[in-house]
Amino acid sequence: MNTSLNTVPIPAGWPATEEQARAVQDELRGRVVLDEPGPPPGTGRVTGVDVAYDDERDVVVAAAVVLDAATLAVVAEATAVGQVSFPYVPGLLAFREIPTVLAVLDALPCPPGLVVCDGYGLAHPRRFGLASHLGVLTGLSTIGVAKNPFTFSYEEPGARRGSASPLLAGEPTGPEEVGRALRTQDGVKPVFVSVGHRVSLDNACAHTLALTPKYRLPETTRSADSLCRRALKETTPSGASPVD
Repeated sequence: MNTSLNTVPIPAGWPATEEQARAVQDELRGRVVLDEPGPPPGTGRVTGVDVAYDDERDVVVAAAVVLDAATLAVVAEATAVGQVSFPYVPGLLAFREIPTVLAVLDALPCPPGLVVCDGYGLAHPRRFGLASHLGVLTGLSTIGVAKNPFTFSYEEPGARRGSASPLLAGEPTGPEEVGRALRTQDGVKPVFVSVGHRVSLDNACAHTLALTPKYRLPETTRSADSLCRRALKETTPSGASPVD
């Protein structure tokens, strides 16, 4: 495991207020690419990223695990430790994590391919969740696969694996599809898939199904979560209580 011993610094000029962060979101949101299909599922590499926190020390740990998209075997992994770079504000969580996530992607020994975030892309109140933010900053193809629908509504998809239904935002001009509720295993709760950057929603769902041969959550997410928790434990002094 490649664990950074030095804390990732907060970048110069990083937003310090809600107003500044929202202005950055407004600027970067216009750069999201929505008209590319993205890499075909089951080809190349696919990388899961996840973060965990030690709130008592204002520490955030990021993990990235690269899988072979065809076999789901681990190709590479890395971790990085950073300082929490923004207060907790719903809708602005990416600003707490992005510097450390960028550092962990830079620490990988190979290109990550498609990046799968444990969270949201367009399925975000300001249509710019972590997956979109990360995609715009890196130019990588990204998707978000979340455990819950955030503030959006959906009809329960069919009970069989692969069934899906639109994840809808109630816009003044009518409902907008911001993602999909996707059943990854027969009879289990759906996950919530949204486009991040340079991937179509159909392809994002196909990737998610390719990454869930046995379990509800993608293997990318499961692997990155496990690595992240181990890394946080290693950076936490004896007696501290990690929180993620």
